Amino acid sequence: MTKISTQLLKWYDTHQRNLPWRAQCGHIAEPYHIWLSEIMLQQTTVAAVRSYFEKFLTKWPNIQALADAPEEDVLAAWAGLGYYARARNLIKCAKIITRDHNGIFPRNESDLKKLPGVGDYTAAAIAAIAFSRKAVVVDSNVERIVSRLVQIKTPLPAGKKDIKAATAEITPNKRAGDFAQAMMDLGSSICSPKAPKCHDCPLKTACGAYATSDMENYPVKAPKKLRPTRRALVYFIEVDGYILLERRPDKGLLGGMPGLLGDEWIEQDGETAFKYRAINAPFNAEWSLVDGTSKHTFTHFHLETKLLRAKLDARPASNHLWVPRDEVMDYGLPTVFKKMVKLII
Repeated sequence: MTKISTQLLKWYDTHQRNLPWRAQCGHIAEPYHIWLSEIMLQQTTVAAVRSYFEKFLTKWPNIQALADAPEEDVLAAWAGLGYYARARNLIKCAKIITRDHNGIFPRNESDLKKLPGVGDYTAAAIAAIAFSRKAVVVDSNVERIVSRLVQIKTPLPAGKKDIKAATAEITPNKRAGDFAQAMMDLGSSICSPKAPKCHDCPLKTACGAYATSDMENYPVKAPKKLRPTRRALVYFIEVDGYILLERRPDKGLLGGMPGLLGDEWIEQDGETAFKYRAINAPFNAEWSLVDGTSKHTFTHFHLETKLLRAKLDARPASNHLWVPRDEVMDYGLPTVFKKMVKLII
């Protein structure tokens, strides 16, 4: 097992990716950078995160600056990354670090896991990469690599326990952070889900799946559940070049984010969901159905929406947000609402 980490680290020293949150050669990783990047990278690709990370650092170069930032500004900067609970936890965590820890991140996994939005993986990644602690870091790349190396046949998610145990066996006492990042890079560039480049892999001689030529059978996954489809009508209300938005409740999906007013997102057939129902509209007006259907996929369901549109002569009494029409797409709308607005704008 020692041979595996030695081979991988040797490969990493030559082939590591140049990522903006990683420390340059000879320097120690900045915990704020590692934490911020790891929160952003949860269920999001490196390519998508890079520009957001750089934007956040420009706006809020350290944990204190982020803790002091208005919540609406942070949520607006996050718009487009999805999984908005991460952004809310980012704000909570920054405030806790500055208030309770003098702006200094905890160094061990148990204390890190007490922070909002920091689970087993993120705590291990911060401890290993930012503080050089030996920690077992297991993300989807590591699951794929390790399950292939030792041919773990237990389907995910039940197989996660075996994968973590096997990962612990090959994680070195020294350079655990580099080892974790090397596994991520190997999974990104070589040990891919489909058509892995096994001939270029530094671990091929130790890989059980390579020996039996069944790499794509790992990790073994339980059959996927079908995502249900939810549908709703959404209301596009315009007065004198201003669009009416609401601030969604803090708790729940897209909590705290701006969006269009609309019916509840529920599972129902299209005829029922999209039937012209002005009785449910937020204001009395002449509503017209907009051509086209907006479609968006969340982790656990698909969403289809149609828009009812109305132009009013005056703004009705409302505690909601009035945003200039030509600024609405830059107001920090989540992608799901941007798709709806694009049916009109």
